[in-house]
Amino acid sequence: MLEDRFYMRGKEPRLRMPLSVVLMIMVTAAFAFQQINAVYLHWDISNLALGTEGLRRGYVWQLITFQFLHAGLWHLFSNLILIWFFGRMVEERIGRWRCVFLYFGSGIFGGLLHLLLAFSFPGHFGSAVVGASAGASGLLAAAIALEPEHDILVCFVLPIRAKYLLMVCMAIALFFTIVPSDPVVAHAAHLGGLLTGVAYIRWGLYAKTLQWNWRPFHAQRRRRELVRTAVLKPSMWRQRRKSEEEDVPPEEFISREVDPILDKISAQGIQSLTPRERQILEAARARMEKR
Repeated sequence: MLEDRFYMRGKEPRLRMPLSVVLMIMVTAAFAFQQINAVYLHWDISNLALGTEGLRRGYVWQLITFQFLHAGLWHLFSNLILIWFFGRMVEERIGRWRCVFLYFGSGIFGGLLHLLLAFSFPGHFGSAVVGASAGASGLLAAAIALEPEHDILVCFVLPIRAKYLLMVCMAIALFFTIVPSDPVVAHAAHLGGLLTGVAYIRWGLYAKTLQWNWRPFHAQRRRRELVRTAVLKPSMWRQRRKSEEEDVPPEEFISREVDPILDKISAQGIQSLTPRERQILEAARARMEKR
């Protein structure tokens, strides 16, 4: 029986600090160092920003370091908001290390896209780039690619379907990439981050089921459909309707949802579970207690 298995008894291991919180602490600490350096230390940190001159000199580390610097308090705050609301959801769905790869991969690809345009059109894209916007945009796009039919409360007030919000963000980034009239904002980096986030969810996680028709705003069908248990989602996400899968019979729920997780525990250990998989196990335990 399910309740007799050792990993269904006792307390779950203490969860680690969410990746979104770790990233927020890191970029905030880096911004604080920028301010301290500007007033007291006066070290030259310009080589940490991403620019064509640095790449010519072989400063490839700029593809990472530029993601921790910010041009101002509002620039930092807007990126922290995106990381907080969308990073938690993405980490919950795809796991901690995949989320790390997605975040920094989006930042790197966004930076490379900006550099490509800077080498091609230095008059419009020649300035150095700083900020976590590309990585945060990747998290936003990934979250929406995972849940395209949810509503997002823009400014916590205005509901908009997630997939339409992503279309708007992509359209804005693409327009100002083609028409670079605002040199202060690296729209090309934003666009690169958005494209990377969608591509990773659509193809990076499901390479074996790659389809040639690009449908980025349709939810990817999984080998096993997940039961919608009590998922911890950011407050700006709003569920459209209660899932009918909550009424799945206990036997089918265990065989379809729980057994694959138990197989994963046997193969990789309980520490390999994502927060969502832990929630499914908790739901299974609750169902068994009611029987």
